[in-house]
Amino acid sequence: MLLTGMVPQVAEMLTAYPYAYPAWFLAAFLAVGLPVMKEAVETAFKGNVFSEFTLMSLASAGAFVIGEYPEGVAVMLFYTIGELFQQRAVGKARADIRALLEKRKTGVDVVTDNGITDTAPEKVPVGSVIEVKAGQNVAIDGILTDGDAYFDTSAMTGESLPRLFRKGEHVLAGMIASERAVRLVTVKAYEDSAVVRMMKMVEEASAHKAPAETFMRRFARIYTPAVTLCAVLLVAVPFVVSRLDASFAFVPSEWIYRAVVFLAVSCPCALVISIPLSYFGGIGAASRYGVLFKGSGSLDAAASVNTVLFDKTGTLTEGIFTVRETVCPQGVDPEKLLSLAAGTEAASTHPVARAVAGYAKERGIGMAAVTDTAEIAGYGMSGRYEDKPLFIGGLRLMKREGIAYPESAEHATGTIVACALDGRFMGYLVLGDTPKKDAEEAVLSLEKLGITDIEIVSGDKQPVVDSLAASLGITGTGDMLPDDKMARIKKLSASGRKVAFVGDGINDAPVMAAADVAVAMGAHGSDITVETADAVIETDEPSKMAVAVRAGRATVRAVRQNIALSLGVKIAVLSLGALGIVSIWGAVFADVGVSLLAVMNALRIVKMKLS
Repeated sequence: MLLTGMVPQVAEMLTAYPYAYPAWFLAAFLAVGLPVMKEAVETAFKGNVFSEFTLMSLASAGAFVIGEYPEGVAVMLFYTIGELFQQRAVGKARADIRALLEKRKTGVDVVTDNGITDTAPEKVPVGSVIEVKAGQNVAIDGILTDGDAYFDTSAMTGESLPRLFRKGEHVLAGMIASERAVRLVTVKAYEDSAVVRMMKMVEEASAHKAPAETFMRRFARIYTPAVTLCAVLLVAVPFVVSRLDASFAFVPSEWIYRAVVFLAVSCPCALVISIPLSYFGGIGAASRYGVLFKGSGSLDAAASVNTVLFDKTGTLTEGIFTVRETVCPQGVDPEKLLSLAAGTEAASTHPVARAVAGYAKERGIGMAAVTDTAEIAGYGMSGRYEDKPLFIGGLRLMKREGIAYPESAEHATGTIVACALDGRFMGYLVLGDTPKKDAEEAVLSLEKLGITDIEIVSGDKQPVVDSLAASLGITGTGDMLPDDKMARIKKLSASGRKVAFVGDGINDAPVMAAADVAVAMGAHGSDITVETADAVIETDEPSKMAVAVRAGRATVRAVRQNIALSLGVKIAVLSLGALGIVSIWGAVFADVGVSLLAVMNALRIVKMKLS
């Protein structure tokens, strides 16, 4: 309708009938303008009178008052198109995140007389027997009923080492069955489980966190009242002068008309389309690198980040154990130690046992012929080698069997697998969680961006955290509960820092809700963490945090450039207009030229290299 009404022949035909010409453009305006004006009213009632919606409404109303109907429609049309582009980018990112979550199992396997039934967790009554397969999350708190079993508790506690639960012990929702399928009797309804309690903590933390504000919103808060004040002064100042100087004739209609013209011309058309397009470009560019932003406010917040806190297990590390060191007393062959350990652990499915056996295989070391192997729950393994008693396990096992070992073993950083044959200490293996391949790159990339305040905050043991932190050249704090992490973020925020938190576990969700920017690992991160985060890294690569910051900075830089360009031209045109050199249509054409430049600058982000 806008383009049709601007065709000379159509315009001539419409003007032949009274009110037909303005009615045509009013109809076009209502289609795009009513939602924006409604938003302006609702926002004003919430206390934000000078929003971007108010700016658009004033500018378009001013254009209609002075008879520049196409200009009034164009203002709203450009703004709506820009917002649609931005919403499209956000919608795509959110759809990708939903696709990640939908790939995961959400039902619970309930054991009944007729077999196993996949049931929604909300519909599982207390006292039901549920089965959790190896690698699956426990959906509802329950009591372990079918023997001792190991569970990965890292999502809840941050500990990298699986924890042994004995028959009859309470297992929390969110933990993962490590080595075999287990059965539990539910002791709580789903809504009372540990995971749901964590979700409530997230909601409470989110309620105290101010929503991320877009650059456009902050700009409108200053620009809208400034423009409105100038328009008022354009009428008020001549009126006051006429009262002070009788020779100055004040004609109200003339100055009111000039004020309305000023409002119409001052509308930053270039901005109302280029700023949303800048966010569209930033979200799109980041998504090409596997970083999904949930909104334009998140991009703005990422641009201002100067402090990054990383969780450890599952974020900077793989959660997979490897042998880091072999320590033997004098006279013991390290290969002999490894052969004995691998021969004994070969019968176990524990992650540590698999790591030992795999390490021996990689080095071509054969497994010793160990017989009569048996698991000593919570301690390790026993067996016989050449008819001699053999024990493989932690230092607790050595103490239990009365076997002396060097004091240095107590201070080793990592998980210890000690070995004793026929009462003699044969040495120990030191295992640790494997850092992700790009963990070091993650730190270096952030430092290149000028972010040097990088920390690890983890629920894992302090010596383990210290070891990883030292290898990455950053600081780290272990033995932290979610409340401790939140306290750390609040302290940093209170000192003026802009904090990003990167994590993957359920226990990280409340912490994320408190951070300025929350980034979740999307591939293996918990559902609640992914839903809480401002951005999601699809590939679980911590180095992509630098991509998120670059995307935010590139977007904000383009927005600022477009604002400077638009306002510079706007001020020049308004000045020339005040001198009578440029008409309103001259201003419109100048603004269209600036709009094209601003749009080109905004779309440049889409192809920008972010890594």
